[in-house]
Amino acid sequence: MDVSIIIINYKSARLVMDCIKSIYQHTHQYSFEIIIVDNDSKDNCEAMALRAYPNTRWLQTGYNAGFARANNAGIRIAAGEYALILNADTIITDSAIDKSITLLKQHPEAVGCGIQLLNTDGTNQISGAHFVKGGLNTLLPLPYFGKLVRYLGYRFKSTIPSIQTIKDKVNVDWIVGAYILVDKNVLAKSGLMDEDFFMYAEEIEWCSRLRKHGKLYLFAEPKVIHIGGGTSSDYYTTTENENSKNLWNKKGRQIIVSNMLRIRKQFGIGWFLLIAATYVLEIPIFFCCLLASKIISGSKAKYRWQNLSGYTINIAVLLRYFYKMLLNKPYFYKAS
Repeated sequence: MDVSIIIINYKSARLVMDCIKSIYQHTHQYSFEIIIVDNDSKDNCEAMALRAYPNTRWLQTGYNAGFARANNAGIRIAAGEYALILNADTIITDSAIDKSITLLKQHPEAVGCGIQLLNTDGTNQISGAHFVKGGLNTLLPLPYFGKLVRYLGYRFKSTIPSIQTIKDKVNVDWIVGAYILVDKNVLAKSGLMDEDFFMYAEEIEWCSRLRKHGKLYLFAEPKVIHIGGGTSSDYYTTTENENSKNLWNKKGRQIIVSNMLRIRKQFGIGWFLLIAATYVLEIPIFFCCLLASKIISGSKAKYRWQNLSGYTINIAVLLRYFYKMLLNKPYFYKAS
């Protein structure tokens, strides 16, 4: 078996079926198996998948295990030389899996790779990134302090870490989890994904360990459509356009917790304390700036008091986990 393709289902049967169909249509050079790991969806995905594609392997976690634990479960039973972490909300195009395996084989110094992710309109999507010292870029979404961090970044001409358009190939620090192809031999040394994570940032921390054993490349030629948000939309309900930057709803709560967990594991106690203190400091800054904007702009102010209230609640949840994170205790950080 050349490659084991691991897809997580969480109430996304139609996306899973479309994804599998695209795999069969565009993967002919290498042998593959498809492993669907179901996070207790209680939908008809198993019946649909096995009826249409009887060689599919099905694994039931029995609970919503999130991203890291579900993918690890799939990797543990994978028979392929390579493991492909593939989001259900992706569509394979133009032999992308075949091409990425061939490219990875041609670069023995690499342990894994990603590809050019596309939006549904064909425009390029962020496919990977470089690390920022201490995870300082996680402060950018902060409503007011984040603007200062962004200004300082531009002022000192910091390199933008995200890779949106790939030219030929790029050596990166981490790959977006929608499509990560890894040589399974390296996993005995790097380990699997950290199962303390529920969702978000787990692939970043995993890549920080993978790259200690070889390079991680993004390749330009293989292209995959990534719908984006499709696999989490049934768990997180949001109608805001930039929901990944929204730190006051349920999704934002999990993003904050997962980012802080990643910073603690990857950069240590010092950076963890600094970033956590900044998140807390944003509360009085948020209050004062919001009050001023309400006085000056009234109803035209960008933020609302509900945003401040939601952000404060989310920081309170972070502080609930603070000492567990500080001591790096094993725990399933599913924010609630």
